[in-house]
Amino acid sequence: MTATAPTFESVATVPAMPHAESVATSVTPDALVRIADMLESALSSSREVIDLVITTFAAGGHLLLEDVPGVGKTTLARAMSQAIGGVASRIQFTPDLLPSDLTGVSIYSQDSHDFEFHPGPLFANIVIADEINRANPKTQSAMLEAMNEGQISVDGHSHSLPNPYFVIATQNPIELEGTYPLPEAQLDRFMACTGFGYPSAKAEAAMLTSADWSNPLDRVSQVCGAHEANAIREAVRKVAVAKTVADYLVSITRATREHEGVRFGASPRASLHLAAMARARAYIAGRDYVLPDDVQALAEPVLAHRLVLDDAGFGSGDMNRARQIIADIVSGTPAPRA
Repeated sequence: MTATAPTFESVATVPAMPHAESVATSVTPDALVRIADMLESALSSSREVIDLVITTFAAGGHLLLEDVPGVGKTTLARAMSQAIGGVASRIQFTPDLLPSDLTGVSIYSQDSHDFEFHPGPLFANIVIADEINRANPKTQSAMLEAMNEGQISVDGHSHSLPNPYFVIATQNPIELEGTYPLPEAQLDRFMACTGFGYPSAKAEAAMLTSADWSNPLDRVSQVCGAHEANAIREAVRKVAVAKTVADYLVSITRATREHEGVRFGASPRASLHLAAMARARAYIAGRDYVLPDDVQALAEPVLAHRLVLDDAGFGSGDMNRARQIIADIVSGTPAPRA
């Protein structure tokens, strides 16, 4: 079984959410659909990847995009930041990058005779962490608190990060020179992970003949602001998960911990993340309740990157094995009746 991304096109054909009156009238799935349509028309990325990016944002998580260089990972991340609005920052990760280059530093001021904090690039609504696995593990770990708690600590003081906060990280395959594998603790902070893949021949040819092929971001405009984005996330959190669906979800994550060939399975955080993504998918489809289909469609991008396999190294081969394990578990786990 191959996991599929949310089908945003179905929004126009389903009834409005029964409890939508409890949310501001301007907060609807339409904004997310408009973003997806715009990104699809402007970029060569597949609709499945675009939909997953938007679903992860609506769920309040962070996304890891992985693939070879030059397929548009960073362009998609920058386009998403333009469509959402707010403050965006891009960090190019390199081996000599220090944790303070991300978090910021306290500098002594001659005027105030005290140390003043100067925030780093993590202080933005949308953070594009480009080629995150080219930085050393110490710098990679500096992002853990930011991604998990929405704050960073410098010199014993905590500083809150902007809201909404969304990290889109890209990484190249581990087999490439100059890359460091992300530690399991950091991988677990990413709500979803997906491969990019090469564009279709048709999309690649269209890219060459387009008049503005060199800067597709010119065709991307802002659709919503920070206030509406926060309202969308709040609406997603109100989507209900029935006990039968919750039990079904947990049975899938627990099966990863007992599956042959898996040393460490998905964590309880993974169950929370899968539920959040399923809620976002349901919201986009115009429902205020989660179906087993939502869990099935998102199990692979949410769970596969968290598995630690027996006798496994790092790289695309092991990720493909992990994805196949999740597909086997989903196909072999009986789903409750809706």
